[in-house]
Amino acid sequence: MEENHNTRLTSSELSVVWSSYQNNSMAVCVLKYFAANVNNADIKSVVDYALASSEKNLQWSKDILKKDNQPIPIGLTDEDVSPTAPRLFSDEFYLYYLKNMAKIGLSIYGVALSTAANSEVRNFLSQAIQGSTDLYNKSANLLLSLGIFVRPPYVSPVKSVDVIDEKKYLKGIMKLNNNKRPLNVIEITHVEANIETNALGNALLAGFAQVAKSKKVRNYCTTGKDIAKKHIKLFATLLTDDDLPSPMPWALDITDSTIAPFSDKLIMFHSSLLIASSISNYATGSAASLRTDIQTDYVRLAAEVAQYSSDGVNIMIKNRWLEQPPQIPNHKKLAKG
Repeated sequence: MEENHNTRLTSSELSVVWSSYQNNSMAVCVLKYFAANVNNADIKSVVDYALASSEKNLQWSKDILKKDNQPIPIGLTDEDVSPTAPRLFSDEFYLYYLKNMAKIGLSIYGVALSTAANSEVRNFLSQAIQGSTDLYNKSANLLLSLGIFVRPPYVSPVKSVDVIDEKKYLKGIMKLNNNKRPLNVIEITHVEANIETNALGNALLAGFAQVAKSKKVRNYCTTGKDIAKKHIKLFATLLTDDDLPSPMPWALDITDSTIAPFSDKLIMFHSSLLIASSISNYATGSAASLRTDIQTDYVRLAAEVAQYSSDGVNIMIKNRWLEQPPQIPNHKKLAKG
């Protein structure tokens, strides 16, 4: 049954619609550049699909905000992208990028749907989830057909069902005689996923560092690249210590172009989106892991990424690139006159 009366957006609904406008305004800019610099016809079709979906989501977000009498955010605009700039990334990079962004979309929109009451917002989020699902499947299918889909490690089948009957199953901080238990499949899943996302982030930030105009932005991207490499090494060690392979995307090529396709504002905004996703992934990985040393690793890495994020926020504030999300009035300040 549809709502038969007008209702204001709740704080959670306004939050997701406002954030969706910001994120999709960035995605439209990035995908316009990708679409203008892609050679493979099959990959171009996936890029075009992603661009059309982002443009649709951007318009839906704008319409919902206008209907609720909310100001339209500045976001990212055509001024923040130069589609005619020379190619910076490979076609295969675009596919890995789209697969990862589809995963982020599924996570963000999925959580938001469970907090929404407004039927128009729920319809928007449901359509956005379907779009992200389709994008993931299209990019995954093409990666598979090209033979470059990064598969998590295989494990030998278990012979029987078992239960955890000893507390030492949780241990891992004390590495006495290298007696940590082997990783379970849930822990492997999150470790491998974080290797893949960090590899993509490393390549993206390397490209950004190559073309950013501001020295501070270039240095920021270089620092992020170094952090990603360090985290990849730690996660890979968790796998190789158990004689498991450490799968990595290998077709993340970057050209030698130094001509910026994106503004420094877009570069910093995009970096902040990746950082937020990384912190969320680490929190999920920590919660899903039963070995205490892995939990500790995730907490430590998340703290490092959070500090890196804070440095980026300061750069954005200094350059007036960071928009303030909608918030309630400061009633205490107003009462003081």
